[in-house]
This record gives sequence, C-alpha cells and structure tokens, in this order.
Amino acid sequence: MTQSIINTEIKPFSATAYHNGDFVSVTEQDLLGKWSVVFFYPADFTFVCPTELGDMADHYEKLQSMGVEVYSVSTDTHFTHKAWHDSSDTIGKIQYPMIGDPTGTITRNFGVMIEEDGLALRGTFVINPEGVIKVAEVHDLGIGRSAAELVRKIQAAQYVATHDGEVCPAAWQPGEDTLAPSLDLVGKI
Repeated sequence: MTQSIINTEIKPFSATAYHNGDFVSVTEQDLLGKWSVVFFYPADFTFVCPTELGDMADHYEKLQSMGVEVYSVSTDTHFTHKAWHDSSDTIGKIQYPMIGDPTGTITRNFGVMIEEDGLALRGTFVINPEGVIKVAEVHDLGIGRSAAELVRKIQAAQYVATHDGEVCPAAWQPGEDTLAPSLDLVGKI
C-alpha cells in the first residue's frame, strides 16, 4: 500500500460467496448499513489460514451481537470454499460468507494482492456503515491474526464513531476511560 486506505470508501465489486450451504452474490452494497470486516487470507487448504478462519468463527457470535458482519476473501473460487467447508471440521464451523475472488478484483481493491503469486496477504479491514474503511491491518503470510484483538479494535472504532471528541487509548476496553484531546492534555499523558 503506497497510500493509506484509511477513511476511503470501499470500491465497487461483485462476487460469489459460499454461505450457509448456498452460493450467494455479494457486492459492496451488502457492506453498507452495518459494520463489516473484510478478512483476506492467502488460500484454502493451507496451514495458518484455517487457524485464523476458525478463530474468527469462534468470535463470530460476539461480532454479530455488535452488529458486525464478517466476509472472508481469498483468490480461490466459491466452489473451493465449499469443498474446504465440507472437508474440514475447523472450516465447517464457519457461518460467515466466504467470498471467492479468482480474478483478484477485490484483493486488488484493498491493496493486498501478491501479484507474482496470485494470492492475498493477510489483510483485515473494518468498514463502517457508510462504507468507509476505519481499520486496515496487513500481515506477512507467516503471521496469524487474533480475532479477539479485532473485536477490541471494532469496539473502539464503534465507540469513537458514537462519541464525538473522544478517542480510545492503547489497549482500551469497553467501560474504561477514554480521552478528550485538548491543549490541557499535551505533555500530561
């Protein structure tokens, strides 16, 4: 990413996802009106990927209770997602849409395509209900992500979105003190 994607609107896309036993169409319009996570990973039937997608599945109910939908994306097809879902206990517990991006359009839209391999980096993007990217995190292929930490980041993003003039300090958890940036705070933290 040569330019920050933070505070930009998601770009148009149209894709097919495997979701709850069906193939469904997904576009950028489906991400509007609620908080969304777009969760890129390199490929189905690999090693770190199932641990991440399983971890996300374990946190999915919590994310849903927060009004968040999760969309996993790889450059595999939706058919491959179904085959993986049907053959792996870990992937079989996934209830969120698994988007196939064989053309790489969505992966390129978010700036996480590894062109020489045709695969995605491990990219996590939190999108607000207006379709604006509020969190962007990209990992190298060998570094797995934590859904628990993602939940905390979304809680902070949702808090900031509804509390004008307040910001969340490092490691903030719901119910803890926030900060109201002002001249009085300069040099006191």
